[in-house]
Amino acid sequence: MKLYVGNLSRDVTEADLREAFQAFGKIESVTIIKDRSNGVSKGFGFIEMPEKAEAEAAIAGLHRKEFKGRSMDVNEARPRPEHHTHGGFNRGGFGGGHGGNRRGGGGSGNRRF
Repeated sequence: MKLYVGNLSRDVTEADLREAFQAFGKIESVTIIKDRSNGVSKGFGFIEMPEKAEAEAAIAGLHRKEFKGRSMDVNEARPRPEHHTHGGFNRGGFGGGHGGNRRGGGGSGNRRF
């Protein structure tokens, strides 16, 4: 079962989370989400626990508990919404917002009659 862990202090490490959650059962993986540009924690992460009962015990035992100065949010992770980046979804207008069939930035000088 995948758990979402939020409201984490920026200085919490994956090792810190592993230690806190191991008290409730086996841990498959621990991931803290970091900013791509500077590598700083975004304040949330994910824990994967193979046993649902152990994961539920971790939620009951750690949700809203103080951890390194902050009250942790611990819930079952929701599936990520599917984003369509190809095939014209969420692009708006004709031609994906690139001015239709005109090339060179628009204007009437590029039209052929």
